[in-house]
Amino acid sequence: MNGSGPERTEKSLSELWAMLEKPQPEVNSGYIQKDTFFFEDNKGNRYRTRIPDPGDRADLYATLKKSGVKFEIRPPLLSDSIQNLLLAFLPILVIVALWMFFLRQAQQGGNQAMAFGRSRAKRVTENVPKVTFDDVAGVNEAKQELQEVVEFLKNPRKFQALGAKIPRGVLLLGPPGSGKTLLARAVAGEAGVPFFHISGSDFVEMFVGVGASRVRDLFDTAKANRPSLVFIDEIDAVGRQRGAGLGGGHDEREQTLNQLLVEMDGFDPNSGVILIAATNRPDVLDPALLRPGRFDRRVVVDNPDAEGRKAILQVHTRGKPLADDVNLDSLARRTPGFSGADLANLVNEAALLAARRDKTKITMDEFEASVDRVIAGPERRSRLISEKEKRVVAYHEVGHALVMELLPNGDPVHKVSILPRGLALGYTMALPGEDKYLTTRDELLDDITGLLGGRAAEQIVFNQMTTGANNDLDRATDIARRMVCEYGMSEELGPITLGRRHGNPFLGRDIMEDRNYSEEVAEKIDAEVRRIIETCYDRAMSILTEHRAKMDEISELLLERETIEREEFERLMAGLSTKRLVQPQGPGDAGGGQPAAQEEPRPAPEAAPRLEPGVA
Repeated sequence: MNGSGPERTEKSLSELWAMLEKPQPEVNSGYIQKDTFFFEDNKGNRYRTRIPDPGDRADLYATLKKSGVKFEIRPPLLSDSIQNLLLAFLPILVIVALWMFFLRQAQQGGNQAMAFGRSRAKRVTENVPKVTFDDVAGVNEAKQELQEVVEFLKNPRKFQALGAKIPRGVLLLGPPGSGKTLLARAVAGEAGVPFFHISGSDFVEMFVGVGASRVRDLFDTAKANRPSLVFIDEIDAVGRQRGAGLGGGHDEREQTLNQLLVEMDGFDPNSGVILIAATNRPDVLDPALLRPGRFDRRVVVDNPDAEGRKAILQVHTRGKPLADDVNLDSLARRTPGFSGADLANLVNEAALLAARRDKTKITMDEFEASVDRVIAGPERRSRLISEKEKRVVAYHEVGHALVMELLPNGDPVHKVSILPRGLALGYTMALPGEDKYLTTRDELLDDITGLLGGRAAEQIVFNQMTTGANNDLDRATDIARRMVCEYGMSEELGPITLGRRHGNPFLGRDIMEDRNYSEEVAEKIDAEVRRIIETCYDRAMSILTEHRAKMDEISELLLERETIEREEFERLMAGLSTKRLVQPQGPGDAGGGQPAAQEEPRPAPEAAPRLEPGVA
């Protein structure tokens, strides 16, 4: 009799007793296995009944014998035996597993400490897109300086045969976004050697000795893969001056710097390992780090000039569909002071804007809108401004534009707008005609006068001032104070520098100023700054009062159109109508039809003359 099979029917214990207690028992035969009775009735039907109570099983044995039913007792199945065994030993197995887990953790404690002190430098693999010098533009001098590094990594014997020593370290200096990291990646891509890059902040941890251990591991790894290139980005995080500031003399950062100095002195100059570091704060670096023998070569990576900006724009627009009206020369001239990262962002914003407008090519309109977005922030047409405030903003911006345009050293006004962008309610974009690296006293005075033009316009038109000139006053006062205290451009105080700023090497910020002058001189400084500001303000008032009609005319047009470009602004300043030319619509219009509308000069005076430099 087989005890397994899906055809057996479950019978309760009471039903089984009822079948056995009849005068003629209905149970024919069966067997007991573990706590279940498997049986057949007289008709051949197969049943089973679970009897978990041992007492009931003993009663069943007696009843079966008394009734004469054939039955047998079978041993449990093998699977049941294994299950019982596992259940019996399960607590012991859990305890053993936990004990082995904690034992392994204790054994790996030392190894984890060693792993904590390993370098976090990442090696650039072949999967990363390769960067070459063709991808770097606008920094030709820096590329030439780094060509020697590439040549040494490719062919070191050429230099060693002549007894030449390649620079052990190259320090890239420049403002953020100028392309220092990109240059280092280009060096690695050109040389085709292992490239390890790490941030200066990755060396320093809260545990003492970890930073120094990571420095050792970094250089050991680089030597094992020589020739190789090690790039430390933002090295000022670990290479700041020692023995000054708020930290102690034995802090973790200082130990890391000491180990870095030892490693840079310790490895063989011809070992094939070159260290490149980048920073935008060279003034806070430790002098021992900059001495010859460590960072022998310093490469300045500055923001590009007009030609450099054009080259960078050509690199970033490579492979992008551009419309025929896109003029990269004009874009380069309109973006003075932009870094390489700013220009990359500008091109990307233009591409996003073209996609948002469902265009198949990027036009000049998208690029111009992107310039405004990068300089002044995103446009905020949802900001509701009352007509009264909009008129104040219009006169304020026209006051800036008119004064800047009429000053002899003012930058040309390229755009005036009263559309809110970012945190500003309006803006005036004045861009220099060329890159300037020196500024004269007259130019600074004209800058201050132009900044005060908005407040002067409010005073003339509305006879009151608003808070909109807050930023203008901050910038004007800062320029005037620098003229007096830093540039020595004060006739009253003479060509001297007053006050010295001390940058904290740990905080990286100016936290104090050494006043190397008396209270009497401080009063003279304040008086001189006030005199410069008031003189420039009076000059702005005089210019706007003289050209009040022109200011009203441009302001009314600005309220109507919300934005005035350079071309329209020049027409207004020359007294011409801003009505656009109506071009012929077809060949028939050109011959004998109604002539196209022509511009007529306004009765206003011709081009407003630029003023003579003011004296302050």
